[in-house]
Amino acid sequence: MEQGMISGLVLAGGRGSRMGNVDKGLQPFRSSTMVEHVLARLRPQVGPVAISANRNLDTYRAFDVMVLPDEIADGLEPFPGPLAGLEAGLRHCATPYLLAVPCDSPFLPSDLAARLSAALQEADADVAYAATQEPGMRAQPHPVFCLVRVDRLPALSSYLSEGGRRVDGWYRDLKAVEVIFDDADAFRNINTLDELRGLDASSPPAPPPFPASLAQVASCINGYDPDALRVQDAQRIIRDFVQPVRAVEMVALRTALGRVLARDLVSPIDVPAHDNSAMDGYALRGADLPPEGTVTLRVAGIAYAGKPLDIAIRPGECVRIMTGGVMPAGCDSVLPQEFADSTTDDTVTLRAGAIRPGDNRRLAGEDLKAGSAALKAGRIIRPADLGLCASLGFAEIPVQRRLRVAFFSTGDELRSIGQALDAGCVYDSNRYTIYGMLTRLGCEIIDMGVVGDSPEALEEALRTACENADAIITSGGVSVGAADYTKQVMGQLGDVTFWKIGMRPGRPLAFGRVSSNGRSAFLFGLPGNPVAVMVSFYFFAREALLQMMGAEAPLPLLRARSNSPIRKKPGRTEYQRGIVARGDDGEPEVRITGSQGSGILRSMSEANCMVVLHDGQGNVAAGEMVDILPFEGLF
Repeated sequence: MEQGMISGLVLAGGRGSRMGNVDKGLQPFRSSTMVEHVLARLRPQVGPVAISANRNLDTYRAFDVMVLPDEIADGLEPFPGPLAGLEAGLRHCATPYLLAVPCDSPFLPSDLAARLSAALQEADADVAYAATQEPGMRAQPHPVFCLVRVDRLPALSSYLSEGGRRVDGWYRDLKAVEVIFDDADAFRNINTLDELRGLDASSPPAPPPFPASLAQVASCINGYDPDALRVQDAQRIIRDFVQPVRAVEMVALRTALGRVLARDLVSPIDVPAHDNSAMDGYALRGADLPPEGTVTLRVAGIAYAGKPLDIAIRPGECVRIMTGGVMPAGCDSVLPQEFADSTTDDTVTLRAGAIRPGDNRRLAGEDLKAGSAALKAGRIIRPADLGLCASLGFAEIPVQRRLRVAFFSTGDELRSIGQALDAGCVYDSNRYTIYGMLTRLGCEIIDMGVVGDSPEALEEALRTACENADAIITSGGVSVGAADYTKQVMGQLGDVTFWKIGMRPGRPLAFGRVSSNGRSAFLFGLPGNPVAVMVSFYFFAREALLQMMGAEAPLPLLRARSNSPIRKKPGRTEYQRGIVARGDDGEPEVRITGSQGSGILRSMSEANCMVVLHDGQGNVAAGEMVDILPFEGLF
């Protein structure tokens, strides 16, 4: 069962009577709230997420989820129990299945949805619920942790209308399957303030699906050496460590171009809505096609697109029809007008074999069935997608909020445009390059200018950046010079692993997470040389930023023939600027743009691709095939 077929529902609609009349989900717990811990574990397992709540609705909405109050009540009592929340969730669920969990269980398993859905499908059941079992003891069911088929809503509504309130009683007449989990603590409910405080002071909960530190990720790599890390290993560390920033907003369709779709977009209609003609011609019955010779049919009317012809076609009749016109009742085939043997105002003659039964008819739902995903979450919206959404009637669509990225350059020698260029100084070009690359990704950018070479200035800049952004990109200050303080300051502010990557250009690169005043941000410390900045961004930071946006956009490496020899030593990955064009035989051929020094930005401007020479490769002979990364769509 695909993740997008399951919605998540956090049940947070109780009184909080055991917690001093404060909602359990909003109780402080380990630097956040209980409901935030539940959401962090639930979101990677499901598609859309909602919270069932009856108080503090705006507070819950701040978590970027739909909030659903109960829709039934016991007289004046607005808290009839978790089943009322489950019913509201099922009523508003846009997917075939709903996974419910309580707001006071911050340790729920990371495989809850996967195991419940597998059991439900295998047993062809209506409900799957979790249970735990101690050795020698009977199984302990946890029916609040349940996966429900949404079309079983009538059974729950009927049970509630009869006064039923037992969480394990509503599915008594349905097919339910129990799924045994080993970790009983994963289903633990926190019911009192004393229990909450005791857990808050104890060891941290089981780690979420992503690693807790860079050191843990690095330890998973055989032969890990921070002074000689392979490109693919560095990319893997970043990929495994980065987490998506999940924050959804509804935007008008025309403003969604280039944004990342936050949820599967489910089609509310069949496309096309009716059987229709794919051609201008004549709609007819396949049974009237002649097995040999010719046949003449009487034209009973004309069907235009948007103007269906409400008549039933009899044997020996046909209808003049335009492209997109609804197929008249009884017709199943369309004869293109150019295939007609002869025509008059009232008749059409066709020969045997002109078409086959069923030809040139588009079936209702042929392009898209109602209830199916028109676009999948994580897609970057393109122009064709805008048209598709419009064809389905969507005026607004849910997208991830723009990723906030702060960036600055470091170095006392840097000058901004408009300043005097003193001896030994250079204009800061990297900020403009980074600005362009971030803009192309659709980020919300915070340009912090140039930061001087002092630990105090760098710390202040990093603190400001991580308090206002999701990610930080710096250029310069990550090598081993006497004035390069980035490593030192990053170590003070967060969790950072430095490595020297086996690549050229761009060997020094820093990646990690820094924190200040309760806020944190991922940090990419890029080299200072202009070409190395671009190489490091596109082969390390770009994918990570897209991953944070909830999107996937792998780099499109293609193959081309080298038109000349390229010198290369095995043991490191090299990125050389190239110009790709069609060779004499029409096949793609690439040539290097001359000197490949990492400070020669002009060579990058002249190039239209990057030649990627992998760490295991040696010298490249003329005519040998190499990998290239086209700049079109990136720059």
